[in-house]
Amino acid sequence: MTINKQLGARIRYLRQQKNWSMEDLALEAGINRNYLCDLERGSRNPTVNVLNRIAKALDINLSTLFEGIVEM
Repeated sequence: MTINKQLGARIRYLRQQKNWSMEDLALEAGINRNYLCDLERGSRNPTVNVLNRIAKALDINLSTLFEGIVEM
């Protein structure tokens, strides 16, 4: 699994742990829902700024967002 797909799965997992829809997370992070959908599918290469906004919206550290992601 690519790093982008792992990251997307991690974002989806963390979002679901909060019982949030994609729309909920997109609004909290200030990003487009379609962009978030692409991120969760692993078809986007997000900037650190976007990842930081997602982490803040999820109320976690940026490093926590990357837990369990391994280089392939």
